[in-house]
Amino acid sequence: MNQIYILSLIALICGCKSKFEKTKPTISAISESIYASGLIKSKNQYEAFVTVNGTIDQIFVSEGDTVKKGEQILSIANDAQHFAKENAQLAVVFADLGNNKAKLSEANVAVNLATANLKNDSLLYKRQQTLWNEQVGTKVEYEARELAYKNAKAALYSAKVNYTELKRQLTFTSSQAKQNLSISSKLESDYTLKSDIDGIVYSIKKERGEIVSPQMPLAVIGSDKSFILEMQVDEYDILKVKAGLQVLVTMDSYKAKVFEAKVTKIYPMMDQISKTFLVEATFTNPPQRLYPNISFEANIIIQTKARAMLIPRNFMTDDSTVLKSNGDKHKVKTGLKDYQQIEIVAGLGVKDEIKRPLE
Repeated sequence: MNQIYILSLIALICGCKSKFEKTKPTISAISESIYASGLIKSKNQYEAFVTVNGTIDQIFVSEGDTVKKGEQILSIANDAQHFAKENAQLAVVFADLGNNKAKLSEANVAVNLATANLKNDSLLYKRQQTLWNEQVGTKVEYEARELAYKNAKAALYSAKVNYTELKRQLTFTSSQAKQNLSISSKLESDYTLKSDIDGIVYSIKKERGEIVSPQMPLAVIGSDKSFILEMQVDEYDILKVKAGLQVLVTMDSYKAKVFEAKVTKIYPMMDQISKTFLVEATFTNPPQRLYPNISFEANIIIQTKARAMLIPRNFMTDDSTVLKSNGDKHKVKTGLKDYQQIEIVAGLGVKDEIKRPLE
């Protein structure tokens, strides 16, 4: 019985020893990278809003249509504003200087007539003054001519003032009417949603007849040629990321394919909820077809080394210790690492055998 127990114990010990996996360092290339995930966005992609409340009257495009900058997307019912614009247009026609020439001509005739009267009364007054100086005529006649001259002079001044004031009023009224028309046109244009860019309509979020407000996004519009990768990078890794770094991208839409991109922008504000930073990248060789909101996974390449001495990461007992094949713990200095391998900078040679610690 004791012999059977001893043999079983020996077999158990031997079995445990055989569980230790052994390996030796290898020389190969390694790249240290940071994992990130995110969504693809169309370049200049934005949600379109109107600035007024109302009901959708017409929708001029469909999802997937290409549009030019300034092209109409949809309109909001605006009968009252339309009538206001028509009234403003009528006011512009009514107040136009060209249509009020008759009034100015009439005022100008009054100035010319007052000028002629003043000239005539001035001559009569001077003649009567000469006669009076020669003791010819009566004082009453002289004073009458003097009064007539002064009245003519005042009449001319009044006619000129009236002409100037009328012209000023007509000019002001015309300018004011044009300004009111511009305001009415701007208010009317607020009832029409237009594209801000040349691109494609990715989404129409409302239907004709629905009530909308300035807080409701009505459409999503973006570029149909350029796309941006928006990645979420953990706060512990963000200091390693900089513009220009290579990014390796994989997508479920393109299985078994890896696409290259480059970091183009790092947003400096951290999201306090997810504890991540938003990082943008652009494809260096993009896929033939892309759509907004496609998910992807990425590895941002921080450092690369063409020749490095590597061991599997699961052969490390901690950040700086490995197990020799005889079971002794051995200190090493590490360098670059990826998700599977780690570089040994010092402490091991390519002929040294190590074993994997039990988990």
